[in-house]
Amino acid sequence: MTASPSLSLAGIGKQFTLHVQGGVVLPVLAGVALDVAPGECVALHGPSGSGKSSLLRLVYGNYRAQAGSIAIRHRGQTIDVAAASAQTILKLRRYTLGYVSQFLRVIPRVPAIDVVAEPARAVGMTAAEAERRAERLLSRLRIPERLWSLPPATFSGGEQQRINLARGFVVDYPVLLLDEPTAALDADNRRTVVSLIHEAKARGTALLGIFHDAEVRDQVADRLFAMRPPSMAA
Repeated sequence: MTASPSLSLAGIGKQFTLHVQGGVVLPVLAGVALDVAPGECVALHGPSGSGKSSLLRLVYGNYRAQAGSIAIRHRGQTIDVAAASAQTILKLRRYTLGYVSQFLRVIPRVPAIDVVAEPARAVGMTAAEAERRAERLLSRLRIPERLWSLPPATFSGGEQQRINLARGFVVDYPVLLLDEPTAALDADNRRTVVSLIHEAKARGTALLGIFHDAEVRDQVADRLFAMRPPSMAA
């Protein structure tokens, strides 16, 4: 018996209006339909400008879809991100929907270990367990212990990306979005990320991601989802 999808997109449409260019309308996505099952990793695949990052932001609720639905299984019910309130989206992000972006945005002066542990504390873990999880991930991703008490705003790009990854994997989210998770990493840390993704799949996480590193993509993706700009769709 096939498991019902953790994430289901139907008829997704999005366009942007460029007000500084006289109201020019830029179509980004049209009619996108996609299901992602528990334990599956789907890689978005297509040329620059095909809307891959925009689709991830729509699923996460950073953008609003102008057409279609984005259904996510959340704590025994189904939430349509395209129609959900801001409060519901925040709850969805706390318990169900994780996101590893290309950029680390954190409060200044907060130590790296607290940045990583914060999502775990937010779902109800004790401070001690959240810190243990954070320490394990920081160690696996080769962040030296001497840096754990420092704010990651001072770190290199590759170190910040590893903090982002640790923060994204510290909670066992049912759905996880990945936007080029290995972009700034060396070979050893790319292998660690591959292992983290396989572990997430094994516990039933549905993953949707963008992987410009073909070697990593081939190791983690169960299938590719081809995307094209609406103007190229036939």
